[in-house]
Amino acid sequence: MPERHPELDAIVVGAGQAGPSMAARCAREGLKTVLIERGPLGGTCVNNGCVPTKTWVASARAAQVARRAAEWGVVLEAPVRVDMAAVRARKDKIIAASHQSLASWLGSTPNLTVVQGEARFTAPRTLQVGDAEYSAPRIFLNVGGAPLRPAMPGLEQVQALDNRGILELDAVPEHLVVIGGSYIGLEFAQIFRRFGSQVTVCEMGPRIIGREDEEVSTAVAQVLEREGIVLRTSAKCLSVAREGAGGVRVRTSCESGEPDVVGSHLLLAVGRTPNTADLGLEAAGIATDARGFITVDEQLRSTSAAGVWALGDCNGRGAFTHTSYNDFEIVAANLFDDDPRRVGQRIPVYALFTDPPLARIGMSEGDVRAAGKPALVARLPMSRVGRAREAGETQGFMKVLVDAPSQRILGATMLGMNADEVIHGLLEVMAAGLPYTTIRRTMHIHPTVSELVPTLLEGLKPLS
Repeated sequence: MPERHPELDAIVVGAGQAGPSMAARCAREGLKTVLIERGPLGGTCVNNGCVPTKTWVASARAAQVARRAAEWGVVLEAPVRVDMAAVRARKDKIIAASHQSLASWLGSTPNLTVVQGEARFTAPRTLQVGDAEYSAPRIFLNVGGAPLRPAMPGLEQVQALDNRGILELDAVPEHLVVIGGSYIGLEFAQIFRRFGSQVTVCEMGPRIIGREDEEVSTAVAQVLEREGIVLRTSAKCLSVAREGAGGVRVRTSCESGEPDVVGSHLLLAVGRTPNTADLGLEAAGIATDARGFITVDEQLRSTSAAGVWALGDCNGRGAFTHTSYNDFEIVAANLFDDDPRRVGQRIPVYALFTDPPLARIGMSEGDVRAAGKPALVARLPMSRVGRAREAGETQGFMKVLVDAPSQRILGATMLGMNADEVIHGLLEVMAAGLPYTTIRRTMHIHPTVSELVPTLLEGLKPLS
């Protein structure tokens, strides 16, 4: 028999981006709260997502800038070499600091207890962790997701890395083959190309990052191909086999190029799946959809089990760290602030952290056309931006879509220097419901990338 603990006021399962903040807010409201986590604190973002990958993006950029040093009149006396052990050590140090910060914060929060272990429902609002059982009228699930391992012929015969395993490499792969031409795959492709690997990306679709407008896919492909990354699209009959001592052969059946790609390492980057299969959800009456995502309403409440909320990757309403944290904000606002916030009110925002980065807010041109909205569109190449020319970073473009009748911003795409930061100026005006003319009437700092946004808006024309 498990040891029953006195009934709590709230239980949070998962210490990803939403979990710790949810637990701390409950505790601050006077609720006796337990936060259960089976792995290291911080979830995917801290341990094998945003934090480690962005440390590697920084290392890869340093290597690339060093290779290009002569363009800025800087002469290096020796060729650039990447010390992967040092790159990994820097990454691990930054992760450890995040762990320490989280542990200190949670450990010093009154009314909050952190329990290490794997949670599983045994009844509605009741969870077992090891030999202990916990019950509460409020259950918040922030259990995240995991890399999807596809059904692919030959995969069981080879060693395949995912976003977790690749972060533990101590040596630069000779030839990295990436299956999946979307956000995770492309970030790692550029990272390892800059570290010194040959890199081939195999994508089943006709183009990489297929959810984007075609001009965006083309522009990102050009950035990557200029650096020597080989992109194999329309790879519709993928299979893998062992090659030599530890290598891998990937059969692509692409429309062009050799049918087989032989590499030293294989990275699978074909999507993610929610961590819900081993939670015992059926014992608590918590419904999921066909893909395993917990079904929720606009306030992120379970559609089938009262007193249960699902936040972050496990609810299928957003797959980013910022959407997970925003889930916490929505739930907390409804529970504690008498503020009826809804998931449907938020503007879709995300970035692809290649170099230069791709940033997106709101609707794409494809979305606008599909909705039949009367719209205005403007486009400006980054080569028009003085700060970008001065920095030698002129790849990419800015694009904005505006609702013609209201003059409100519908969406924007930026690929270029500091795009992931610059786009927030448009986002904030969009979120405030203000017309685009607000930006045009605002004085900007010179010389910056942002100062060209008013110039971009001056070029608005009807979307034909």
